[in-house]
Amino acid sequence: MQSNLRIVWIYPDLLSTYGDQGNVLVLEQRARRRGIPVEVVHVRSSDPVPEQGDIYLIGGGEDRPQILGAERLRRDGGLHRAIQRGASLLAVCAGYQIMGSVFGGEEGQPVPGIGLLDISSGRGERRSVGELAAEVDPSLGLPTLTGFENHMGVTRLGPGVTPLSRTLVGTGNGDGTEGCFAGKIIGTYLHGPALARNPALADLLLRWAAGPLPAMDDSWYERLRNERLGAVLKP
Repeated sequence: MQSNLRIVWIYPDLLSTYGDQGNVLVLEQRARRRGIPVEVVHVRSSDPVPEQGDIYLIGGGEDRPQILGAERLRRDGGLHRAIQRGASLLAVCAGYQIMGSVFGGEEGQPVPGIGLLDISSGRGERRSVGELAAEVDPSLGLPTLTGFENHMGVTRLGPGVTPLSRTLVGTGNGDGTEGCFAGKIIGTYLHGPALARNPALADLLLRWAAGPLPAMDDSWYERLRNERLGAVLKP
């Protein structure tokens, strides 16, 4: 009997400001439509992070919840242990910054991250708000990413990670790149939610966890993608 695919949504009470819970819904539905049994676990900040998940997701949020989330993840250690045993992770915006060594706090002061990614983040001079489009690293085999960014972050990538994509429109990390990846961890500033706009990215996470996937009818997703990309990538 096939065991359930376990999707873990980390700290929805702290880091779910910009609709990133939609990423959980997209993963769940794309798995179920392929006949993969799914269990979704919502982990509040007062609860330990379970170590036996397959895909972990964490979203965006404001400064104070981000600081609290980082503190609790550092103390807990469950996410580190899950990644060490081979789980996948999608970290978005504030959650992306938390995965690094340091990020900027409420007044721009350095706050320790949890060190899962070789990145460091600080506060930029202005807020980046608007549509984002980016060409993905060819090794991942994904089409152009589309999303919405709303952050003041500037993220520097160390040698232990690879840029997820190169920006065509928008700010991303602030140096012409957007997000990063290492192993089965992906970090990004993309909202939208990211996986609704980029179903191939959702399927990459599912393949990492469940193996090869049958094709699906993605005409609805493609209409959304074409609409958003067409609005920002005008000839």
